[in-house]
Amino acid sequence: MVMPIFDTAAAVDASRPRPLGLSLPQPGLDDAEKTQDHQVNVAVFAPDLEAVEIAFQAPGEPWRAHILPNAEDGVHFGVVSGMPPGTRYGFRAAPSEGTFPMSLPAVDLDDDGEHRLLLDPYGRAVDQRGEFLTSVHVETGFDWGDDQPPRVPLRTSVIYEAHVRGQTMLHPDIPEHLRGTYAGMAHPVMIQHLTELGITAVQLLPIHFHLDESHLQDLGMTNYWGYNTAAFFAPHADYATEAARNAGPHAVQDELKGMIKLLHAAGIEVILDVVYNHTAEAGPDGPALSFRGLAEKRYYRHDAHGRYLDTTGCGNTLDFSDPVVVDLALDSLRYWVNDFHVDGFRFDLAVTLCRDAGNTFDPRHPFLQAIAEDPVLSEVKLIAEPWDVGYGGWQTGRFPQGWSDWNDHFRDGVRSFWLSDRAAIEAGGQGGSVASLAELMAGSANLFASSGRTRLASVNFITAHDGFTLKDLVSYDRKHNEANGEQNRDGHGDNRSYNHGVEGRSENEAIVAARALSVRNLMATLLLSFGVPMITAGDEIGRTQQGNNNAYCQDNPTAWLDWSRTQEANAMFKTTRELVRLRRWFLRHQPESFPGNANNSSLQWFDDKGQQMTPARWNDPNVRSVQLLMGHEDSEIRGLISVNGSNQDVKMVLPEILSETGIGKRMFELRFTTSVLHERRKGALVASGERDILQANTINIYRT
Repeated sequence: MVMPIFDTAAAVDASRPRPLGLSLPQPGLDDAEKTQDHQVNVAVFAPDLEAVEIAFQAPGEPWRAHILPNAEDGVHFGVVSGMPPGTRYGFRAAPSEGTFPMSLPAVDLDDDGEHRLLLDPYGRAVDQRGEFLTSVHVETGFDWGDDQPPRVPLRTSVIYEAHVRGQTMLHPDIPEHLRGTYAGMAHPVMIQHLTELGITAVQLLPIHFHLDESHLQDLGMTNYWGYNTAAFFAPHADYATEAARNAGPHAVQDELKGMIKLLHAAGIEVILDVVYNHTAEAGPDGPALSFRGLAEKRYYRHDAHGRYLDTTGCGNTLDFSDPVVVDLALDSLRYWVNDFHVDGFRFDLAVTLCRDAGNTFDPRHPFLQAIAEDPVLSEVKLIAEPWDVGYGGWQTGRFPQGWSDWNDHFRDGVRSFWLSDRAAIEAGGQGGSVASLAELMAGSANLFASSGRTRLASVNFITAHDGFTLKDLVSYDRKHNEANGEQNRDGHGDNRSYNHGVEGRSENEAIVAARALSVRNLMATLLLSFGVPMITAGDEIGRTQQGNNNAYCQDNPTAWLDWSRTQEANAMFKTTRELVRLRRWFLRHQPESFPGNANNSSLQWFDDKGQQMTPARWNDPNVRSVQLLMGHEDSEIRGLISVNGSNQDVKMVLPEILSETGIGKRMFELRFTTSVLHERRKGALVASGERDILQANTINIYRT
């Protein structure tokens, strides 16, 4: 047990209540004295405590305790000496005279809750030694050199959702000591994979410091995805290399910043998935790690009876009707942009962040308005997961200008057309009409019109970390989450998937071929639709989770990317790369029409006879084919996407278009087909007004 040294002296004249956390004391003392004494200004919002002390341990020194002498509007603050970088610290209620404990907990003390220190909500790093958590004072300097944010326009963005650890854990060409780390994510082999694929932004699953839920600990599992944040300013150290972890928090930060710098040099943006909707303190019976012990009534949302309101499904909900919570999130976001050069954020359960005092979603919420007016945050990418689990929780299409939404309508509609509809048709039933698919391919313009946004507000995705992988979508009718320890009760039940006749792995060549065709259709629809596409890591190489559609606790090969260079993996990578390049070609040559112009006049729809689609054709459930012509009347470049969602080959008449001179017919060049005839037919020329065979359940993509 380490005995404390008590320090009750305070430099009141140099202290200040803002900014929260640790900062330099305000001018007033000799700068040399400040440096020599390692003085810091300490400020913590803790209105629930009458008095607050900071317990801290400088490197190689004993624990010390210092009561913060000042309080203002719930903030306790003071200047503390003897806190050089690397100092571990935490807060707790200052004891009454005569009852002060004679010792502070040693790092190997069993955690009985009596001596737990509270983390600094604004702490830049967390030191974890068993159950004993402390914040750490960290210097934030880093040599960014000539780093510049790529600032890729939304309309040219291709997002890649990845997990820092799972992305490289099994990669044979990345050195073993770098696998599963920030450094591994930026290894030349990984950057080459991303750039060759055509990725413009990596969207990382949460890298804020997080903890594992108690029920997972009881099962010997971890929260692999990381959606259980305990510190909004601290990077998760476990994703750093062993060398960086051993060197301390500053080295961990440097490794993360180095990853971002290298990705930027390759023209790739970094978007963070952030979880401001709840904390790792769980329900009211959960541990007091930080927020609960400092200001429970202010940080968390309660009902009129003082009970927790939960719109997250995680036991607690941060109360964004309170300015303190709004400021916490804004300060955290600015920190990641300013200090880590992050290019944007994807907000988990974003509706929770926009609920007012009445717990109702408000598209003009102060949090949203503050971001819009902020000179730093208004310039980065802002992506909402536009739902939570509370009443009125589904708000896709209602976020304000400056935001993009994960488009679950796109996910469900595309899955239905290519998978569950096909299953119904092959079983002798009927699928839906092509109208719903057409609306999605056109960027769901109607969905976003009421918010004043264009198709670029739609982040299109078919898979994400949560749910089946692309390969599993075509291989399983049911989820198989038994390994999660919840008797397969967890995970989505409505997957709109289709196993093509056999559940799971199959050696039947016909089934394998049918599944491969469906995967190509799904990827082609994703990458050639208007809006912003998001690919889930591993879908480009045929990753499977063996039917697990909720692998949040599977920190093992189930959730890690398998980099085996199989024929299937190579073929899928080649297909995805070719589709991304084709998308880029359309973007380059049709800037006014693809993929995000708000003007629908650049899009024309034709049936299989080459005639303009009519309301009757749109509403006919038997019509499963359509053609989308992109480009204005006076455009030299046109793109044509022909879709056949029926189980019969179709003789498709390509739309009549005169040549630039007004004489003769224009020639369409087949650039891609999802059918097995792709390599044989690529480059074929078909005149407008002539027929081309479109095989059952395939897509043809032409250019003129």
